[in-house]
Amino acid sequence: MDRHIPVLLQESTEGLALKEGSVVFEGTVGLGGHSRVLCEKIGKSGLFIGTDADLESLKIAEERLKDLPCKKLFICDNFRNIDAVLKNAGAEKVDAILLDIGLSNRQLEVAPRGFSFMRDEPLLMTFRSSGDGLTAREIVNEWAEESIADIIYGYGEERYARRIARGIVEARNEKPIETSGQLAEIVKQSVPKRFGKINPATKTFQALRIAVNDELGALREGIAKGFEHLAPGGRMAVISFHSLEDRIVKEFFRQKKEEGIATLFAKKPIVPDNAEIKENPKSRSAKLRIIIKN
Repeated sequence: MDRHIPVLLQESTEGLALKEGSVVFEGTVGLGGHSRVLCEKIGKSGLFIGTDADLESLKIAEERLKDLPCKKLFICDNFRNIDAVLKNAGAEKVDAILLDIGLSNRQLEVAPRGFSFMRDEPLLMTFRSSGDGLTAREIVNEWAEESIADIIYGYGEERYARRIARGIVEARNEKPIETSGQLAEIVKQSVPKRFGKINPATKTFQALRIAVNDELGALREGIAKGFEHLAPGGRMAVISFHSLEDRIVKEFFRQKKEEGIATLFAKKPIVPDNAEIKENPKSRSAKLRIIIKN
């Protein structure tokens, strides 16, 4: 079984103030790390509704949680469709929502979808288990150079976006770009030599992943719909992993506070302590924000 370390586990699950019998929605179940604690807190009279676009992850989480007594519904869907999911589940209002906006270790290290530049895999970058829809391969082989540059700059905040886009177009004119390894090498050759811990392909891969999965659009839609379905006094916790996501969450929460319909759990985002970062280096960029509906 994959090693899985849920990020900000105690802070997020305690911040939701769950009680026995609560109804809780988790937007990205992953491998069920947060889910287990949520189910333990709501007990056998509680209802847990969990979604994930990755069917394999969902199956693993369902197996891991089968010993817990709470009622559980696992649905293969994107959390942006929370309204439809809750309607089908017969749960119009929920007491708590947790959204963990990140890749699981399984998606990075097990599923061969091209998320990682450390291996040579088919260039998909989709969260979906099915192969339909937009892929990174389509973007790098078919989109205009300017569009590719805009994605890499806008979603990856990559200063060498135009050079990388030019390198991609030159490479695909020679032969199609089919794998993550090919793309990583193209990026490396397109930028000045960098010294440091961060791989030169990091920001480009992040940008393509965000574009393929419309992650920012899903986040905007998910938190807006989620807030609508929170019961009075209900809480929503969002764990994000880069500045673009955190900015969206921060702005939405601030707007609801100014409208007088919500209270912020804390003024500043909650971040992992040194002990957690040491145990799980991938958590270092995580930020948790929690809002309480009035």
